[in-house]
Amino acid sequence: MMSAIARQHLLIDADDTLWENNVYFEEAFDEFVDYLDHSSMSAAEVRAVLDEIELANIKIHGYGAANFARNLAQCFERLAEREIRGEDLRVVRSFAERILEHPIELIEGVAETLAYLAPRHELTLFTKGHAEEQRLKIDRSGLGPHFRHTAIVREKDAEAYASLARERGLDAGRTWMVGNSPKSDINPALAAGLNAVYVPHPRTWGLEREEIQRANGRLLVLENFAELRAHF
Repeated sequence: MMSAIARQHLLIDADDTLWENNVYFEEAFDEFVDYLDHSSMSAAEVRAVLDEIELANIKIHGYGAANFARNLAQCFERLAEREIRGEDLRVVRSFAERILEHPIELIEGVAETLAYLAPRHELTLFTKGHAEEQRLKIDRSGLGPHFRHTAIVREKDAEAYASLARERGLDAGRTWMVGNSPKSDINPALAAGLNAVYVPHPRTWGLEREEIQRANGRLLVLENFAELRAHF
C-alpha cells in the first residue's frame, strides 16, 4: 500500500477494465465459426486467419464493432467453401453489429471504486477505438461524471501516453495508467515513463496480450479493480 496518498493522476482504460467487452466479440466469433461451417479448419485455425486480417485492417480502419464486422466479412470471403451470397455477408456482419446493442455490463466493484477515487484523485478515461462507439458506451455506462477528462485515441502507444502527459502537464511520478491490456495499457505507459496498474481480465483479446516489459515507472498488479481503493 502507498503511504500518505498524495493526489494522483489516474488514467483509466474502458473496455474490459470498467465494463465487459471482448466476451461479446468472442461470442460473435463463435457464431461466425458455426455459420462458416468449414469442413477442415478448426476454430483456432479460423481465428488465426481472422487475426491476420484484423492486424492488417487495424492500421487502416482502427477498432470497434463496425470494423470487426468488416473483418468477419473479409474472413468469410477468404474461407467460405460455398458460393458467397449477399445474404451471407449480411448475416456475418450482423454477428458483430449486434455488439453495439448489448447492454453495458459493468465489472464488479467498478462503480463503487470510481465513486471512492474521484474525490481523491484526478481521473481521466483514456481509451482507444472508434470515437463514436466509445462515447456511446461511456454515456450508457453512467460512469462519465466520475472523470474530469476523457481522451479517445486511435492507438494507445508510448507516444500517445507521452502526448497526453505533455498536453495535460502531468507529473509522470504521480501518473498511473490502470488497465487490463499489457499491449495498450501497461507496456506503453511504462515506456513513456509513467506508472501502471495492471488489472488482468481473463477474456482479454489475444492481440492485446504480451509480456510485461519493466521500465522506469512503478508497476502494481492487482487481482481486481476494487483493490485500487487499498492503494489510492
